[in-house]
Amino acid sequence: TIKNAHADAAIVFHSADESETSLLDAIDAGAIAYLTKDATADQIIQAVRRASKGEVLIPVELFARAIARQRAVVTKTREREQLLAEFTPRELDILHLLAEGLDTTAMSRRLGIAPHTVEWHVRHVIEKLQVHSKLQAVIAAARRGLIEL
Repeated sequence: TIKNAHADAAIVFHSADESETSLLDAIDAGAIAYLTKDATADQIIQAVRRASKGEVLIPVELFARAIARQRAVVTKTREREQLLAEFTPRELDILHLLAEGLDTTAMSRRLGIAPHTVEWHVRHVIEKLQVHSKLQAVIAAARRGLIEL
């Protein structure tokens, strides 16, 4: 809101929250300076003065953690999308039904396909996730973001 009303305003955040999320939220809100709770009054005054001159004042360690976290999220998202692309829609249906705890017969009825077709899909799911059992498939799929438990 401040940046919308005063585009040239230098926003300085002073926060007790030292999380990467808080820093990124502050930057998204237009902050050019971010001070943590341990900043002294003199440091705050200096930060306001320096920020008013356009200097960016972000704690390097906190910023590095924030960037690393963002990269990890992007990497995990890409890996999830690549893994999802390896599965057919029917295999994903099977994964969800496995997570519900259904056996082959129940999955067969639910999907309207033969039990041996369900077993064929289960085998492919297990192979693609590189696991050895239905339970391991559910756990691996959940860990990789393919399904939610």
